[in-house]
Amino acid sequence: MDLSVSLVARDSSQGLGPSFGLNGLPRPAPPKATKKPKKAVLFFEVEILDAKTREKLCFLDKVEPQATIAEIKNLFTKTHPQWYPARQSLRLDPKGKSLKDEDVLQKLPVGTTATLYFRDLGAQISWVTVFLTEYAGPLFIYLLFYFRVPFIYGHKYDFTSSRHTVVHLACICHSFHYIKRLLETLFVHRFSHGTMPLRNIFKNCTYYWGFAAWMAYYINHPLYTPPTYGAQQVKLALAIFVICQLGNFSIHMALRDLRPAGSKTRKIPYPTKNPFTWLFLLVSCPNYTYEVGSWIGFAIMTQCLPVALFSLVGFTQMTIWAKGKHRSYLKEFRDYPPLRMPIIPFLL
Repeated sequence: MDLSVSLVARDSSQGLGPSFGLNGLPRPAPPKATKKPKKAVLFFEVEILDAKTREKLCFLDKVEPQATIAEIKNLFTKTHPQWYPARQSLRLDPKGKSLKDEDVLQKLPVGTTATLYFRDLGAQISWVTVFLTEYAGPLFIYLLFYFRVPFIYGHKYDFTSSRHTVVHLACICHSFHYIKRLLETLFVHRFSHGTMPLRNIFKNCTYYWGFAAWMAYYINHPLYTPPTYGAQQVKLALAIFVICQLGNFSIHMALRDLRPAGSKTRKIPYPTKNPFTWLFLLVSCPNYTYEVGSWIGFAIMTQCLPVALFSLVGFTQMTIWAKGKHRSYLKEFRDYPPLRMPIIPFLL
């Protein structure tokens, strides 16, 4: 064995000095690994002022740039527990629009010291609770008049039944409509916002419960007279009601499939293989179109003035909602179908 090789092996194994190559020359030392300098994290400072008084409510230090408005609301709640996140409205301008929970701090038009304005939205209640309350009321109230419970029409009419078929048919249609709404609230609808102001439940219930009692009183009254054109009018109105109810449900299912559970994703709704969804070709909110059509059918069936007024008021409110959604679609999606109208094809 060559002596130089054995010495190299021995010295390397014992770690006595620098290692040598086979030619007897020292090997160069391996370069030391250089540590990459850490990037400095730029934190934000967030100042939250009262939108009315401009009083400083909170100052948040070292907020990460990727923080969302929802996370800032949670930090704010730690200093002001009485204002839970659902009750907060944060905005860039005291009179501006509320920022969305998913908005990211570094993407907002603010500097490293951001000033946000707070507005108290008041006590909140979940949408599901409001919908269940406002829909269960008309269902129960209408049945009280249908069964003619005491103290409504007089003692001699207590628990009597109408001799007109249309009265019983109207009760079935009315009950079906609100049972459908209750089931859709529980199993179909996906809400983009979890809560609404508590005061809304009183306003909504007054509207739905009040109209239900008003129309039920006249439809189930012992002196109620059936429609002018008899069975033909009732059958036509029933067909309109059923078709529109099926259409309304089909649109709700189509809208549900657009948004995965637990997300706030917004997409352009398009017709599916279901013929009832083809109305999407002409209007942005066909669910409102079908809803109005259902009540028009119910009004024709019962030939009752309170039902007609309820349909008119409902149409007015749904037109406002439809126009708002239509504007939102046009603003958010550049490729939104240009032929669509908010609620009535070619007109409105």
